[in-house]
Amino acid sequence: MIGIYFSGTGNSKYCIEKFLQEYDSGAEAFSIENEELLIKIREHEDLVFSYPVQFSNLPKIVKDFVDQHHQLWKNKRVFVIATMGLFSGDGAGLLARMLHQHGAVITGGLHLKMPDSISDEKALKRSIEKNRHLVADAGKKAAEAAYKTKNGTPPQEGIGPFYHLAGLFGQRLYFYNRTKHYTDQLKINTHKCTGCGLCAAVCPMKNITLVDGRAKSGNQCTMCYRCINRCPGQAITLLGKRVVEQCRIENYL
Repeated sequence: MIGIYFSGTGNSKYCIEKFLQEYDSGAEAFSIENEELLIKIREHEDLVFSYPVQFSNLPKIVKDFVDQHHQLWKNKRVFVIATMGLFSGDGAGLLARMLHQHGAVITGGLHLKMPDSISDEKALKRSIEKNRHLVADAGKKAAEAAYKTKNGTPPQEGIGPFYHLAGLFGQRLYFYNRTKHYTDQLKINTHKCTGCGLCAAVCPMKNITLVDGRAKSGNQCTMCYRCINRCPGQAITLLGKRVVEQCRIENYL
């Protein structure tokens, strides 16, 4: 088995690593940004795929990755992990249905609640101590899911019609356009920007460039919040107007 993940602030990476530690300590996890990944997928039949849910939907970058490489998924056995700040309904089912359409066999699904990564909104913010407990609990749940999967009884969270309806009517219907396209709404405060270039370096979409010593955003943001949570000057926002708390998995380990 190998792991496949997309992670903005480290939540989904952490969870897939905990799953693999229990399932097969020698198994590796690869970001969808890793150039080696396509070769690794061809070499393995059993996969686990982890990603964060956005507005009860898939991040645009994940959708595009799966569709662009649709020929890779036929007959692959895939376990799906969805991470979220609070609710997703059918978070794991979203990817499961896509992969099934491309010929994959879905073995199960898992939902893991993690610290909220939307750093420019006050909603869902918790104390560091509560977030540490949240991360520890998610790690234990991921390990338990891996144990059950090895023993032929994988959890089925997010899979099936009930979950589908919960995700659709619980949130996705009202926010579908948020994740249908990449966004051009990333905002950079040029007075706070120091021109360090970190945001450009970590952006998975290469959506940020340095112009005259200051960061400038394009129209291909996938809302992963990686740049916002890493900017040393707190100069970047997306949904809110100011950074409330920079959220990264390292803060809670």
